[in-house]
Amino acid sequence: MSHSSKAMINREFIRVTAEQVKQAAEYQAAILADVAGRRGTLHGRIKPLAPQMKVAGPAVTVEVRPGDNLAIHAALAVAKPGDVLVIDGKGDISCALLGEIMATQAQASGIAGIIIDGAVRDADALSTQDYPVFAAGLNPCGPTKFIPGLVNYPISVAGAAVQAGDLVVGDIDGVVVIPREEVPTIIALAQKKLAAETLRLASIKNGELRPHWLDDALRQAGMLAQGEAL
Repeated sequence: MSHSSKAMINREFIRVTAEQVKQAAEYQAAILADVAGRRGTLHGRIKPLAPQMKVAGPAVTVEVRPGDNLAIHAALAVAKPGDVLVIDGKGDISCALLGEIMATQAQASGIAGIIIDGAVRDADALSTQDYPVFAAGLNPCGPTKFIPGLVNYPISVAGAAVQAGDLVVGDIDGVVVIPREEVPTIIALAQKKLAAETLRLASIKNGELRPHWLDDALRQAGMLAQGEAL
């Protein structure tokens, strides 16, 4: 795909709604990933800088060349309050693509958080705050600012496809991306999943240690003979 200079920054796209973001934020990334068919999760190298960090919101997608953050600055300028920057840094951690200054700008702009498949720096400051920054690693080396990138075009980041406006949810377990049009269905399924898991935890505490489906699953897998039970 070729892009003219005017078309490399896309300002017009449909976002997941604020109400859907609020509903989805009630669930762990793990719950959403399960009911989404165990798809849409970013590689485990993408981690929050501190365990308490959580984020949910519509994706503003950014594609950069390794080591250059010019397109990230453009995304910071066009993102709206509540958006989440999702940056394809190609998994490169040879230098940081952002640090305390850019994260502070993002927070002051109302951006909900930053997720980057690349390195960041100033972790001593960022990790002691609640503003959510998820990254693949750390490096004190800074980036260049002159290579063109793309803002709000489809990207593949850390093994997941992401389009601008998709729902992004991250917590200590990692990050999951839900396609915008699937969000209502996934939220409804998440509600049922959470209810089922809550019941299961209660049953364990009441002494029902073995899941009811285990024997049948073992028979189907050939680990138990028909009629045999644990």
